[in-house]
Amino acid sequence: MLAVTGPHATNEVMNAVHTHLPKPHDPFTDLVPPAGIKLTPRHYAYLKISEGCNHRCTFCIIPSMRGDLVGALGELAAQYGAWVRLHYVYPYPSVDEVIPMMAEGPFKGHVLPYLDVPFQHAHPDVLKRMKRPANAEKVLERVKAWRELCPDLTIRSTFIAGFPGETEEQFQTLLDFLKEADLDRVGCFAYSPVEGATANELEGALPDEVREERRARFMELAEELSAKHMKKKVGKTLKVLVDEVSSDGGVGRTSADAPEIDGVVYIAPTTKASKRYKAGDFVSVKITGADGHDLWGEV
Repeated sequence: MLAVTGPHATNEVMNAVHTHLPKPHDPFTDLVPPAGIKLTPRHYAYLKISEGCNHRCTFCIIPSMRGDLVGALGELAAQYGAWVRLHYVYPYPSVDEVIPMMAEGPFKGHVLPYLDVPFQHAHPDVLKRMKRPANAEKVLERVKAWRELCPDLTIRSTFIAGFPGETEEQFQTLLDFLKEADLDRVGCFAYSPVEGATANELEGALPDEVREERRARFMELAEELSAKHMKKKVGKTLKVLVDEVSSDGGVGRTSADAPEIDGVVYIAPTTKASKRYKAGDFVSVKITGADGHDLWGEV
């Protein structure tokens, strides 16, 4: 026996092995610094908060840690004038505890009023086949409650169209849900079999053309709803985080826009030294135009 470690302690196990059996030189991985390589720009990064389920067992603290960690991140962000944005959040009751941090108190403006929640579908039968732990009625109630607490909340989600066994009626339920929930940012994928997934064994696989047609209908409605939301921002002055700067101006994001998956704000170039900006700066931008995804404005 070389050492005693806890579960999932891969690094500890390998360190114990390499203490007795030196690791062979790898010209690729050995060049990576201990802190790793950062793949995002200098002014933002991704952080995994925690993992595990949401059942509040008496012997486990993981569900409660999520709210505590978000609060700690909000406190840190407030010190440096930064933003914290929550991604891939499930619509469980634990999320309710985070919404007030977005709406009021010292973390407002730092814990952003933004949730990325993968609902995936709305019809109960499809959700059951997906083995998703949610149903549309409770989700709508929860979304309404979130918005009552935080009117500025932006909700992004993703959905799957054409899941095995999905009927036209069930797909229409999904479209109706999208209208009623009035989500700000959505994406939709036509179902595609993944090797090893249990969904491959379900009956009622739909033809490719049906899956793609439903995805297109979903995105047509999503575009319409998004354009309505974006139009409301014209004439307002919004806080924007600048991502890029060129001779054509800047490209940035509001609190409602996550990197790479949401829209951007195209900022007109400025000749005034007092209004010049660089990547990583926060600037106030008056919005002068919008389409279904992006905004245009000037400082």
